[in-house]
Amino acid sequence: MKKGIHPNYNDKAQVTCSCGNVFTVGSVSETLTVDICNKCHPFFTGEMKFVDRQGRVDKFLKKMQAAQQVQQTSKSKKAKADDADAGDSKSYKDILREQQTAMKKAEKANKAELAA
Repeated sequence: MKKGIHPNYNDKAQVTCSCGNVFTVGSVSETLTVDICNKCHPFFTGEMKFVDRQGRVDKFLKKMQAAQQVQQTSKSKKAKADDADAGDSKSYKDILREQQTAMKKAEKANKAELAA
């Protein structure tokens, strides 16, 4: 090993968890702070636990509620628009047929006027 390029190794580095658990490990740093350890991790405890850092879960839930409200309002607006258009909706073929019959009637009327 080259001298002077490796950090000093500390055999008794103290690790502090957010749950309050304190234990020692080997590390380059003297103290470490962690969010989850073996005393509070769901894998080791068998309990479900939400780890909420800086209100992220609450923020996500608020966004989800807002999105659901927007979806409900857009669905209700769409349903109202569909109900209003239901009586007036015609296919392109129907519109063309109506125009053709109207043109034929106009031609017959013109022929009748010219004959008279």
